[in-house]
Amino acid sequence: MAKKIIFAMTNQSKLGDTGKKTGWYLPEVAHPHQVLTAAGFEIVYVSPKGGESPMDPGSADAFKEDPVCQAFLKNNAELFKLDSTLTPDEVKDQLPEFKALFYPGGHGPMYDIASAENVAKLAAQIYESGGVLGAVCHGTVGFMPIKISGEPLVKGKKVTSFTDTEEKAVQLDKVMPFLLETELRKQGAEFVGAADWASNVQVDGRLVSGQNPASASDTAKALVKLLS
Repeated sequence: MAKKIIFAMTNQSKLGDTGKKTGWYLPEVAHPHQVLTAAGFEIVYVSPKGGESPMDPGSADAFKEDPVCQAFLKNNAELFKLDSTLTPDEVKDQLPEFKALFYPGGHGPMYDIASAENVAKLAAQIYESGGVLGAVCHGTVGFMPIKISGEPLVKGKKVTSFTDTEEKAVQLDKVMPFLLETELRKQGAEFVGAADWASNVQVDGRLVSGQNPASASDTAKALVKLLS
């Protein structure tokens, strides 16, 4: 039987009130998908509402020369699953089958995953049963609503995410509902940032986080290492 990992996806398609589109960021799904499936894992896509999880259209354009991303966009079976994600309720009975839950990034998660209690509850159950939680870039926002023994999951833990300086560099610091690095620090995280756009992966126990798109493959490799 294949080992299973949940990818916790966003349902958000609007970038605040800018009139622009957002969603999940292509390399932060495609690269972890490649690493994890090559290691024998089956990926199950879950989102707060179920149904369609939209891709940030700008990410397809930005990574049109990336062969892993382009191969993923031709994988109709995976794209179909992303158009028909499951709700946390639909997978709760299969919970013992899941070894990990991973939050891909993109600006979409900042609007819904940040407060998705149903996804956070699922993640907490996996973590408390000895599973691994991973995230890359804005996906680390998924850690924020998770409480373990009444305390924030990230309190006292080394974590990273898209940094405040990277958010300012892409000129979306005023568009976001909050700055992720700042909020993680407020929750008591020991935040470890690297230079803008550099690969940076932090592992603290069974918690894995990557800083940005450049960190996506390395984050997935760290997940595989923990799971093996």
